[in-house]
Amino acid sequence: MKEQDMLVRPDPEDARLYQIVAGIDQNGAAVDAAIINERPLTIFLNGREIVTAMTIGDHPDYLALGYLLNQNMLRPDDEVRAVEYDAEIETVVVRTNRQTDYEEKLKKKIQTSGCAMGTVFGDVMEKFETVSLDTTARFHTSWLYALQKSINTMPSLYLKTGAIHGCVLCEQDRPLIYMEDVGRHNAMDKIAGYMFRHGLSSAGKSLYTTGRLTSEMVIKTVQMGIPVLLSRSGFTAWGVELARKAGLTLIGRAKGKRFVALAGAERIVFDADPASVLDEPGHLSRKGSRDDE
Repeated sequence: MKEQDMLVRPDPEDARLYQIVAGIDQNGAAVDAAIINERPLTIFLNGREIVTAMTIGDHPDYLALGYLLNQNMLRPDDEVRAVEYDAEIETVVVRTNRQTDYEEKLKKKIQTSGCAMGTVFGDVMEKFETVSLDTTARFHTSWLYALQKSINTMPSLYLKTGAIHGCVLCEQDRPLIYMEDVGRHNAMDKIAGYMFRHGLSSAGKSLYTTGRLTSEMVIKTVQMGIPVLLSRSGFTAWGVELARKAGLTLIGRAKGKRFVALAGAERIVFDADPASVLDEPGHLSRKGSRDDE
């Protein structure tokens, strides 16, 4: 799949998402810097306000749907009859045919480690405990190296502005959906919302994220039914514990030829010679590849 054939890819030329600000550099010389815009988006489920998230403002419909799905406020079999976005008042309303039980869920809301106001509800583990990931799925190291090269050099808001995270839904060695946002969990929710809206199956898929492999990212991946999660960043202890409990393949610190798998290593097929892969220097230029934030 060529870059232009991707279902969703970053649009670093979308002027709504960034602005140019004047400043000075280390030499005191005048510079113009592209910086990401950050704005609130309030999500409603039917007539109830659920949360206000800080986001870059693209794909509000997918963000709202994915957030509600990953918080178990929507079920995969729910019929959504409308998703209404009002840019002027920065709200999105998701309307369903089924009466939801979000009021009880709101009582259980707790703060998590996710940046940009990440939240998780006390009962998300109910679904996590029941998900069965595909034990026959395999993930080839040749796919990992190809994905790194494609994703890290693809034109993106990160390469233009920094201060942003990306999540990519992949199939074998091909990126399918690449979402960005100020919080990695927002980017993940956008992918979940797209998959729900378009009936895209999780079979044969993997997820790549630029951020840390935390408990929240593991929970969302498992709830989406995706058996492989990888990142160029590191792990948290609870993230690894949950991945092992769920049977999720968890690959981190993936930079150049190097990576570490701390869960689900039985899915990995070593079909590429690391010696044939160029390693990354310690500090990367945004013009050539991506550094974690």
